[in-house]
Amino acid sequence: MINWNMGFTSILGKTLGFAGCALQYACFTHCTFEYVGDFVMCSGPSMEPTLETNNILFTEHITPRMQRLRRGDIIIAKCPTNPKQNICKRITGLPGDKVKGHFMRSQYVPRGHVWLEGDNSSNSSDSRIYGAVPQGLIRSRVVCRVWPLDKISTLTQV
Repeated sequence: MINWNMGFTSILGKTLGFAGCALQYACFTHCTFEYVGDFVMCSGPSMEPTLETNNILFTEHITPRMQRLRRGDIIIAKCPTNPKQNICKRITGLPGDKVKGHFMRSQYVPRGHVWLEGDNSSNSSDSRIYGAVPQGLIRSRVVCRVWPLDKISTLTQV
């Protein structure tokens, strides 16, 4: 006689075990990409020649959360004028710095903000247009370019 109950229990146990492993992997992956680092694809000309469209970057989330950003860091942030869009810019001014704003007027970067500019200043919508950016909009700091393979390089300061 076949014991159907034993077979069902075995299949159910294996299925639940697999589902548990898959859920743990998904949680670990989500936490890693949300709190440690992730990959970002660039688009647009504002960071040329440093970065080009379709470059894939590895970014880390720890430095912005610890508020350890430095002048010269390349960051990924929410666009201040369109929160559905991310921007990739270089930090050129920190809180208290005097910077050249729109129409070359000098101004100070307020506390809790940074001044962002694209490396391609003639083709970049950045802080010169929308002003200082709240640090809370910064999502990550670019560590290195990983694609294309012939242009792999670190993009952090020494």
